[in-house]
Amino acid sequence: MHSVREGILDGTGADAAGLTLSTPPPHRRRDSSALAMKSSLPSPVETLRWLKHMAWPKNAPDSPRQQLRSTAYLDGLRGFAAFLVYVHHNELWVHAATNDEFPIFEKGYGVDGNYRFVTAPVIRTFFTGGHIAVATFYVISGYVLSAKPLSQIHNGDYLKLYDSLASSFFRRWFRLWLPLIITTIIWVMSWHIFGYWVQCCKVKPTIGEELWNWYVEMKNLSFLFKEGSQIWVSFNTHLWSIPLEMRGSIITFCACLSLARATIKARLVCEVVLIIYFMYIVDGYYGALFISGMLQCDLDQLARRSSEGNTYFPGFLRSLENHKTTIFYTLFGLGMLIAGVPTDSQEIKNLRAAPGWYYLSFLKPQAVFDYKWFYLFFAANMLVASIPRIRLLKAFFESRFCQFLGRISFSLYLVHGPLLGAVGDRIFHAVGWVRSFDDSDKMLVNWVNLFPLPKIGPMGLELAFLLPQIFFLPFTLWVADVTTRAVDEPSVRFAAWLFKRIQGGTPPAPKQEESTLPLRRLA
Repeated sequence: MHSVREGILDGTGADAAGLTLSTPPPHRRRDSSALAMKSSLPSPVETLRWLKHMAWPKNAPDSPRQQLRSTAYLDGLRGFAAFLVYVHHNELWVHAATNDEFPIFEKGYGVDGNYRFVTAPVIRTFFTGGHIAVATFYVISGYVLSAKPLSQIHNGDYLKLYDSLASSFFRRWFRLWLPLIITTIIWVMSWHIFGYWVQCCKVKPTIGEELWNWYVEMKNLSFLFKEGSQIWVSFNTHLWSIPLEMRGSIITFCACLSLARATIKARLVCEVVLIIYFMYIVDGYYGALFISGMLQCDLDQLARRSSEGNTYFPGFLRSLENHKTTIFYTLFGLGMLIAGVPTDSQEIKNLRAAPGWYYLSFLKPQAVFDYKWFYLFFAANMLVASIPRIRLLKAFFESRFCQFLGRISFSLYLVHGPLLGAVGDRIFHAVGWVRSFDDSDKMLVNWVNLFPLPKIGPMGLELAFLLPQIFFLPFTLWVADVTTRAVDEPSVRFAAWLFKRIQGGTPPAPKQEESTLPLRRLA
């Protein structure tokens, strides 16, 4: 894996490839500002070397693998979830060409007499797992965002806690929206710069109109308190989950701040109450998912500390210690079953028509409008809680491939839709996945059946679907990797740099006589 270093973006140090940039030595800094600025810029050769690294990075052949963090499995799980989103959207895109097959993916197994392999319980998650992937994203985010604040709360480091939350609040918007802004503006301008046509978006007549439409939609997307239900942009509808990611992040930060000085028992109770409020009283499923991730993180940290005998841990959970293997294997199995909840509509009557879901349908709270998120809440929490307790699963998500997916997961989520519309659509038409044409998509006629492939095999695993993935999947992963190193990671560094700049540097440490011992309230 490639380390993230300060470098080419700030004009000092070394970039991620280890290329030293030309920074003027101390004895030359008395030159004129113009000469100093010129000498600080990378040379054309260094720029070309950086661009080459962006396109195709290389690790030293004898470099050892970096030590994994204790939560590395969460990175791998997030990456694999992003991969499931990619598979889900590719399956739906291809089978949208046949209108009678498209709804089968989202319906329950056996509905309308369709007993397809890809819709079978558990199996369906690997083909239409995009929804459980988003729910898993939110649980993981709640866990990760609260990890450091909860550790500081447990240690009684309240001054550090407030500084940490201030930094997280400030940097979060930039971390999420800068990659969105950069990737979407490149996407909408590419139609006019390269002169190609896409079916997934309505192309404006001029680049000026395109940029104005981009501005209007993006500014609305960035406003978290926007009224109405539409929280997506027309040129990349997959971005609807990002505003909810930001809302859930704010909920998590506020919960950490407001419960910082609560007793452990009170904090755990408040976290459970917040989950009930978001899921059962109001339709705020994303808030429930984030707080449940925070609750899992809180319990995990308390469990580690209680093993040393210096903190409180719920007794009823400790009494289940001897049965944890059975419990977590069972939770994983149930989570995989529930993760396959039918999602063809938001009507509860359609859920009751699916085999095995009739009685479960009566558990849906009145507050939940889209029923799938109620069941995905439990499924995602079961999966996140059980995976680190099942050795083989944890090892899988800590593997190099899953860790790579975890590193590029955000960029993969951002770019797979545009690539599907610009490249995948043409590839799938060329191999025989043809939909009915109208005047708006007649430009694809020339791509139809250029290299027709047989559609043999089970639905979702047809040869005509799998063979194009030999090219399209690696290409998508490559673009996501380039986007991670050229856009995502610099955005993270920029947000940290900007926060440090507005803070005026690192504040001085308090004097010894002003410091106080941390206060700990256990119960």
